[in-house]
Amino acid sequence: MKVLVEKGVVRCGHDGVVKNVPSQEWVTILASPVLVENDPQGRDINGCPNIGVNIKPCTHTLVVHKGYSTFLRIGGHAICLDSVEGYTDGTPPGAVKYTVRSPGEQLVGAST
Repeated sequence: MKVLVEKGVVRCGHDGVVKNVPSQEWVTILASPVLVENDPQGRDINGCPNIGVNIKPCTHTLVVHKGYSTFLRIGGHAICLDSVEGYTDGTPPGAVKYTVRSPGEQLVGAST
């Protein structure tokens, strides 16, 4: 598995774009900060096309369900891997996930 960095691509199940915001900037890969535990949560999602009557588009990410390293940490926070996955606030509730499409780097690998 690869390490997820700020310039990685994370999208909702409808292809909306998650805005990555790193909480630390002292550890980088290819000048892009490594994302750590809780960074993917509560982030804005732009461009979700799931729009209609009684349909809420994905606008925010919810809690990460998997994808943190149990071994590597930065500042006490587990690093994010390219297996990060969680649900969005879009409809239907509890059904639309966000996932990593690209980790933003191909140099550094880590295990869960």
